[in-house]
Amino acid sequence: MRRVSAAGLVAVLVLALGGCAQRYYEERGKADAPVAGRAGEDSAAEVYNFPDGFGNLATKCVGKGERAYATTKFVRQEDEDDVIVIPANAVIVGDPECRAP
Repeated sequence: MRRVSAAGLVAVLVLALGGCAQRYYEERGKADAPVAGRAGEDSAAEVYNFPDGFGNLATKCVGKGERAYATTKFVRQEDEDDVIVIPANAVIVGDPECRAP
C-alpha cells in the first residue's frame, strides 16, 4: 500500500511541477527575451505596481540620456470563450538625468 501511495505522490508532483517548466513560459510569451551570450547591462529597474486590472510599469535608464518605460502584458478572460490580451508596451524617452553606464 505504501508503494502505491508513494508512486501516486511522485506522479502528482511530476504533473504539478511540469507546468512550471521553462517551455511553459516561453510558449506563452511570459519568459524574458533571449540575450546572445548573456551580454548587456543587467541592473534592476524601478517597478510600479498598479491595482489588479492594470498593467504594472517598470522604468530604468538604458543609455546616455535615455530612459525606458515598459508595461506588463495583461490577459483578461471575460468568459470561457472570450479572452482579451492587452500587449505590453515599451517606449524610450529622453532623460537628461540618465548617464552612460
